[in-house]
Amino acid sequence: MESQTTLLLVDDDSEICELLSDLLRKYGYMVLTASDGKQMFHLLAEHTIDLIVLDIMLPGEDGFTLCRKLRSQSSLPIIMLTANSEDTDRIIGLEMGADDYMAKPFNPRELVARIKAVLRRSQDNNIQAIKNNGETEVYEFAGWQMETASRRLLSPEKIEIILSAGEYALLNIFITRPRRVLSRDQLLELLHNRTYGPFDRSIDIQVSRLRQKLDDDPKKPQIIKTVRGGGYLFAPQVERLSTVEQN
Repeated sequence: MESQTTLLLVDDDSEICELLSDLLRKYGYMVLTASDGKQMFHLLAEHTIDLIVLDIMLPGEDGFTLCRKLRSQSSLPIIMLTANSEDTDRIIGLEMGADDYMAKPFNPRELVARIKAVLRRSQDNNIQAIKNNGETEVYEFAGWQMETASRRLLSPEKIEIILSAGEYALLNIFITRPRRVLSRDQLLELLHNRTYGPFDRSIDIQVSRLRQKLDDDPKKPQIIKTVRGGGYLFAPQVERLSTVEQN
């Protein structure tokens, strides 16, 4: 339920925090605010947070650094805010592991829509993961294994790889649609429920991050292949193993 969903706004602009907090509370969210990374980590230790809205320009450690730190230890959904009208900040934010981004100035209600979309994707993943009376689906491809309930990705050497919510969602899209060419439009619609713009590189960045997690050489990828003029294709054969009961 949205009334039980807690958002953390990290921005040193008190007016923006107040404006967004008031708006988000009208939609039933609980909202906490922090003005820098130190406050953010303190609140994360004290509360259960469902999503972070993280500004890039912050005193002390910037949003990129904080996003990278968060992503190294958690798959908590992150939406980044940037005051830069150029694509550079957005691309770097996605490379750091953000699930989505928005450029200032923005329509606050569009941010609400983005928050709902990211939360819905994360929650849908969780619901799918624990269905069938606590059983999890296990997929195997190219020596890798992914367990849906725990979102555990295991390398061929059985090393667990941490995936962000966005990376898990993208991999789930690929492994449930193997050997099919998926256009950027299709992937963006499935991931973010929006259409692909001519200068939108978000899908390319997320694919690049997923390739890194899968040790898939970007120059000669064998798992996620680029189809010129078409999009991307998940090349390996995917085997759905028998479900495993969770403890």
